[in-house]
Amino acid sequence: MSTATVSENISEFRIMLSQTYCATTHGVDAHIIHIEAHLQHAKPFYTLVGLPDRAISESKERIFAALQSSAFAVPYGKITVNLAPADLPKEGSAFDLPIALSLLAVSRQIRNSRLTDTVALGELALDGSLRPVKGVLPIAVEAKKKGFKYIVLPKENAAEAAVVQGIDVIGCSSLKEVAGWYNGTNEPAPLKVDLKKIFENGHHADMVDFYDVKGQHNVKRAMEVAAAGGHNLIMVGPPGSGKTMLARRLPGILPPLSLEEALETTKVHSVSGLMRAGGALVTQRPFRAPHHTISDVALVGGGGIPMPGEISLAHNGVLFLDELPEFQRKALEVLRQPLEDGHVTISRARMTVNYPSHIMLVASMNPSPSGDWYEPDGADGGSSLQMQRYLSKISGPLLDRIDLHIEVNKVSFEELSQKAKGESSASIRERVVACREIQQKRFLGMGVHSNAQMSTRLVRKVCKLDEASASILKKAMTMLGLSARAYDRILKVSRTIADLDFSEDIRSNHVSEAVQYRSLDREGWLG
Repeated sequence: MSTATVSENISEFRIMLSQTYCATTHGVDAHIIHIEAHLQHAKPFYTLVGLPDRAISESKERIFAALQSSAFAVPYGKITVNLAPADLPKEGSAFDLPIALSLLAVSRQIRNSRLTDTVALGELALDGSLRPVKGVLPIAVEAKKKGFKYIVLPKENAAEAAVVQGIDVIGCSSLKEVAGWYNGTNEPAPLKVDLKKIFENGHHADMVDFYDVKGQHNVKRAMEVAAAGGHNLIMVGPPGSGKTMLARRLPGILPPLSLEEALETTKVHSVSGLMRAGGALVTQRPFRAPHHTISDVALVGGGGIPMPGEISLAHNGVLFLDELPEFQRKALEVLRQPLEDGHVTISRARMTVNYPSHIMLVASMNPSPSGDWYEPDGADGGSSLQMQRYLSKISGPLLDRIDLHIEVNKVSFEELSQKAKGESSASIRERVVACREIQQKRFLGMGVHSNAQMSTRLVRKVCKLDEASASILKKAMTMLGLSARAYDRILKVSRTIADLDFSEDIRSNHVSEAVQYRSLDREGWLG
């Protein structure tokens, strides 16, 4: 449409209005935003209101350049764009496309028939092409919930939105294509994805396998117990003993993600901008391994504009903290509440957001500052004071939330030189899945999904000991100097070991094995 035609329309209708729809994300939830454009026959002026962030406030030049590059006329007159509700902060570049559409609608360059049924989002390049944005999955979920028929967005984001059934996903590569769809001259077929095929191609693809691990049979057994019950664990051993290698193989023996878990995990990665172009779902359990220099904000989330931290990016997966005592004490302490509650709450003056954090915490550490097992009378130069300083960064309350303590020794030459492969992750995972199914039946309707999530009251109900088992536990706590905080943890782990044996009752051998996984509670370790 020519500039002259647009000017004639404005002269005939001195005040014109249009409305389009977009969405913004807060936490992992989305809110639908009404974009109202008001065009008045007056001196050219452009105003954008409604608590936009800097990326939205700077969108004017991008939008005007994209309109001109796409052979559309920039509306002439006083333009006011309102993002409603006006008291809700908006952020991100996804507002470029819907604002451009509102300007095309208010100047009658596109039809209005589909505007009220469509949520649009996308960043505009100066040549009018569309660039991918983040937060697409939660926006698609909210759009469907609010009854919209269509969602229009960049092609790179289309597969992610198409995971949501019941809304037509229109992927486009440019503003001109989008305008053609609104005008009925371009009718791309709505994108459909095969969720079953996505899961089949994605589960445990390219994962490292336990069959590569030589020796360490006791550690692999402990990791199987941890995976079967959803227990947090810490490995203690000298450098080169394989702690990191073992930790990286843990996601491969965890149960496959359910669709519900995959959607939850994908939401977190989507709002963080970590989804690969063309990706639809996160189908593998996350494994996050931040460096020990990480700040507390980067670990749990936050910032001026709140974003998920590493603990939320590991939701439904594994958070691995290598060299645990090297982390800042403040960073470790802020982990305590998210580990307990399963979510992170970030409060700011203008908003409060929640991010999920159901994770398995896996940590590793050297047994002493020198890296070797600590010997008070040894010649390694380490003193008891240095040892105490090294271990003091791990507080009792944090240790309370770690169920298994595993001692990892260096692998011998004989074990390394063996040609035989170890047991594969697939066979271990079969036992883990069978154990989790037992727990799901036991806790049906209780809001508990694994033994590690049991409350103290539930532990007393499902972890009853016979006389022999109780005697072993009492003797262990007395002779080994186990702390009182270890009691419930031992019961939970004993329940998991019994489930792996398909045993209704917790027997003495189950308790004996669980006691072995509490080395850091013994006297002389953490005091």
